Amino acid sequence: MKPEPKHILLTWMDVDRLINYLIPKFDREFTAMVIITRGGIIPGGMLAEAMDITHILTAAVDFPAEFKAEENKLMAWPQFIQFPANEQLLDEKVLIVDDVWGSGRTITAVKNRVLAAGALPETCVLHFNPYRNLFGEARPDYYADITDFFVIYPWELDRRGGDKILA
Repeated sequence: MKPEPKHILLTWMDVDRLINYLIPKFDREFTAMVIITRGGIIPGGMLAEAMDITHILTAAVDFPAEFKAEENKLMAWPQFIQFPANEQLLDEKVLIVDDVWGSGRTITAVKNRVLAAGALPETCVLHFNPYRNLFGEARPDYYADITDFFVIYPWELDRRGGDKILA
């Protein structure tokens, strides 16, 4: 029998602590931010406000369902559902924000596309899971915590029906 995944449920106060931990870690000024939907929307907005970044863009990425099986996940090419135009990124110092780096597929795909557009990207997540990372020694440029838990953020609670987790 497969063991149950370990979960951790964060509060808004926990998220505030993570954001406050990250802010002094940034070693350069960013001129733009790319927020990865959906998980990066709230932490990206909080960081943008705290860092006074007003050039905020979004990226939506999907990996085809037929490649989501464990044995095929390395062969999947990302589908960019939404992505900023190259002109919006050219020569910008871009902070790419998501909630968690699990496998690293999504944020790495976004970083590579931002880099190809002529920007200087760096990545930021609230949680880094090095145990699921598919990219060897690659890791986020900035992260607030390391975990192997499945993190449930306060914005992932089902507001329509109580405390159920959205899946």
